[in-house]
Amino acid sequence: GPNVSYGPGVELGRGVHIGAGSVIGAHAKIGDHTCIHPNVTIYPHTTIGAHCTIGAGAVLGSEAFYYKKRPHGRDKMISVGTTVLGDHVDIGAGCTIDRGVTAVTRIGDHTKLDNLVQVGHDTIIGKRCLIAAQVGSAGVVEIEDDVAIWGQAGIVQDLKIGAGANILGKTGVMSSLPGKKSYGG
Repeated sequence: GPNVSYGPGVELGRGVHIGAGSVIGAHAKIGDHTCIHPNVTIYPHTTIGAHCTIGAGAVLGSEAFYYKKRPHGRDKMISVGTTVLGDHVDIGAGCTIDRGVTAVTRIGDHTKLDNLVQVGHDTIIGKRCLIAAQVGSAGVVEIEDDVAIWGQAGIVQDLKIGAGANILGKTGVMSSLPGKKSYGG
């Protein structure tokens, strides 16, 4: 599309569509037949698989919200990790996915994120997950395969959500949860 900006070393697969006003950072990789809608920002060293859809205004690979407390205040820690999306991943409009601080933020094959979802740094989301609008996950969360998380649920850092778990809308997840159960509240 018009007014698309590319950094050096970008790799695009066959049949990739990039919408107007999008920015593709240095050394980003985008797989075959992926559709990037308008005004998407893809930070350097982000990898997107094949047959993905990235909604308008999404931001992939941004710096982590990660600060170290010091006597004089808080120092921002530098994010040197990456962001990796598998194949057949859909990212809704306005989503933000932070790159890892020292490792990878990963979204597994066939996972679908609705609009306005926040994925924190170093979070691992498994395969075939569904995450509805306005869900927020803090950093270093592991969400196993086939998990559904419904609108406006929030997950604190350093937790594990077991495979097949169903987290109802507006649930505040404060501890790790076993899989194959529904949770609300």
